[in-house]
Amino acid sequence: MLELPEEVTIKEVGPRDGLQNESREVPTEDKISWINQLSEAGYSYIEFSSFVHPKWIPQLKDAKQVASSIERKPGITYAALVPNMKGLETALETDVDEVSVFMSASESHNKKNINKSIEETYPVLREVVQEAKGAGKTVRGYVSTVFGCPYEGHIPVRQVIDVSKQLLDMGVDELSLGDTIGVANPKQVDMALYEIRKQLSFKDIAMHFHNTRGMALANVLVSLDHGITTFDSSLGGLGGCPYAKGASGNLATEDLVHMLHQMGVSTGIDEPKLRQAASFIQRTLNKPLASHVMQIERSR
Repeated sequence: MLELPEEVTIKEVGPRDGLQNESREVPTEDKISWINQLSEAGYSYIEFSSFVHPKWIPQLKDAKQVASSIERKPGITYAALVPNMKGLETALETDVDEVSVFMSASESHNKKNINKSIEETYPVLREVVQEAKGAGKTVRGYVSTVFGCPYEGHIPVRQVIDVSKQLLDMGVDELSLGDTIGVANPKQVDMALYEIRKQLSFKDIAMHFHNTRGMALANVLVSLDHGITTFDSSLGGLGGCPYAKGASGNLATEDLVHMLHQMGVSTGIDEPKLRQAASFIQRTLNKPLASHVMQIERSR
């Protein structure tokens, strides 16, 4: 029988990973309102923005204003992505709870995304991690292209483990392993996690699936069976996949929560409040959200 945990932690990445690829600019006040609605829905973790240069991600140029204006609820970690020391300095000014760093398991994707080789990226991230830890912050590390790269195709699990170990050795508290272009299938996830757990503790691991080919929930089930209990998701499935034209984006939070609750797995998240928050951002973006839950809502 499928081995299921009693409880799962869902980390909401919609306000950052979800919005960063949206061409329609979301007004700052709407971002603040949306994040406040998410805070009322029962999350323990919300990634609210990214402190990157505005020319790279114009949608998130208001990160500092958002950070200072949202209503922070006790018990919720409010996190943000930082690319370098300059981004970290700004993030620390806003008293962010946790900072996230990122890199790829694929050399080609890392160069395209960060403009550095994997080896050149380590010292940059090490400085950020050490400074953040010195400031009393927890640090999360995103590893991209774990199950496939748009330039190199299949990525050996050994490469993923090597990058993961480097990040953990720097002091990263948790790793989020990402299926960046949504190519993973359940068998592949099963085989990869079998190898990864020989080298790494799953208490330090979260999974980040994209639903490009409709396999995200199936990949979550395999991960649960391996003992993974932390997953990233984005409300409405926001997040687009820039390397797969027309593809859907992140795993939709409301679909994930619905599945887990139907299986008797607790998330602490209130489904009606989640749907309200999804409806709000759907109206704000003026487009239908791709999640199954919201498709049903629109048909009523």
